[in-house]
Amino acid sequence: MAVSSRQQRAATARVILICHGSTEAVRAAKFPSDEPLDDPDLKTIKTLADALPQASQCWTGPERRTQQTAQALGLNARIEPLLRDCDYGAWAGRTFDDVHAHEPDAASAWLRDPAAAPHGGETIAAVIQRVGQWLAGERARGQRAVAVTHPAIIRAAIVHAIKAAPQSFWRIDIAPLSVTRLSSQGGRWNLSAAGCMAIKKPS
Repeated sequence: MAVSSRQQRAATARVILICHGSTEAVRAAKFPSDEPLDDPDLKTIKTLADALPQASQCWTGPERRTQQTAQALGLNARIEPLLRDCDYGAWAGRTFDDVHAHEPDAASAWLRDPAAAPHGGETIAAVIQRVGQWLAGERARGQRAVAVTHPAIIRAAIVHAIKAAPQSFWRIDIAPLSVTRLSSQGGRWNLSAAGCMAIKKPS
């Protein structure tokens, strides 16, 4: 039986990335650890939940804040270790201002060099690499996935998807409960929305 050109085309992979809700660390500009959500924005969560399309798979990072957000959205999400937050090592739980005041050279190096990890945790380059690994798996599946994860992971996904320089990681703002959308057909990813505070349900 002949195979049509349409059938020969690779299936389109679609990824909807949702940033977890607000936490005490977000409000205080702290490096996060494993804190829970605080004061969930129920109105925004309901709006997002009502607009989310059907997905073949829902994922969440392993931390409490991502799992709690997924539950609030009514998602039956599986934990994906590749979507865990960046490991901030000895800086977890501290504010950036505190780190910069006591370790200015280390803080500056970390912001400047994606391969630096003065806190003893994970480098930004390593985060981008593992998120790229996860995206490769989603591209191979060729279906729609929803993932509840962290600002750092969403920044890394954008950097990887558009093949931006790793140094651009810090130039991307991701707010709590914002939505980022990626799609891929074949060998590349396209960024269709980033950091949006609403989602339009596709037909």
